[in-house]
Amino acid sequence: MNLIDGKKISLEIQEEIAKEVKDLLSKGHKKPHLAAVLVGNDGGSETYVASKIKACEKVGFKSTLIRHPEYVTEEKLLQTVRQLNEDKDVDGFIVQLPLPRHINEQKVLESILPSKDVDGFHPINVGRMVLNLPCYVSATPYGIVQLLGKYKIETSGKRCVVIGRSHIVGSPMSILLAKNTALGNATVTLCHSKTEDLKSHTTQADIIICALGSPEFLKADMVKEGAVVIDVGTTRVASTETKSGFKLKGDVKFDEVAPKCSYITPVPGGVGPMTIASLLKNTLLAAKKEIYP
Repeated sequence: MNLIDGKKISLEIQEEIAKEVKDLLSKGHKKPHLAAVLVGNDGGSETYVASKIKACEKVGFKSTLIRHPEYVTEEKLLQTVRQLNEDKDVDGFIVQLPLPRHINEQKVLESILPSKDVDGFHPINVGRMVLNLPCYVSATPYGIVQLLGKYKIETSGKRCVVIGRSHIVGSPMSILLAKNTALGNATVTLCHSKTEDLKSHTTQADIIICALGSPEFLKADMVKEGAVVIDVGTTRVASTETKSGFKLKGDVKFDEVAPKCSYITPVPGGVGPMTIASLLKNTLLAAKKEIYP
């Protein structure tokens, strides 16, 4: 069993970005600028945004955090988005999900300019991804593809099962793996809550991407010997073992599944750090105007 070290690969990518930023600055270019909008005080979102800000500092980006209370109105949030769209110094920005129930999440995401949508959630970026046109690819699927590439995990001709069909991970992941590209050409089955006899699909898979948000869902009897397992889950569960009072659990029952795998990602330290690295890469592309001149 080989452990896929997302933290190590993420740091390597950040070092590459930092070098490129230094080169840009030496040529008179302004610092790439990433902004984040955070609504409320969700623990997971707080941790993730703090990691993004720290990573921006590490690679030489300028970062801005805009906070709104849980009760912020939809119009007020949309006003913030419009201001960031118009701010010429901001190269890219994200609105951290999830949003409170009284806010229409899709409306907010569609109000972000595609050229500044470094999370890759706008329908235009999603559509361009489907058509294999230049775009910002959703950060988590983009990070997973990079991990597969860095570890030289063959995808061409392989059977791949993606569990979960969210617009953030599952659906774009299935599209990327099926594409006629170097890190694609897999035969992909997209499974979800309505899939009958899920085990019959997963036990045939060479690669499993588990993105359900259901702690320890994937068990050893659902995985064949030698499979590659990518665990996207990061659910906070109560724990008396940590100072914070919680620990992160993945979608995979790691201790059971890992011995059967050729490669597997841990939680934490697997996919999570790669999401941040991918966001930084998208922001650098935005600063260089490579996707939307």
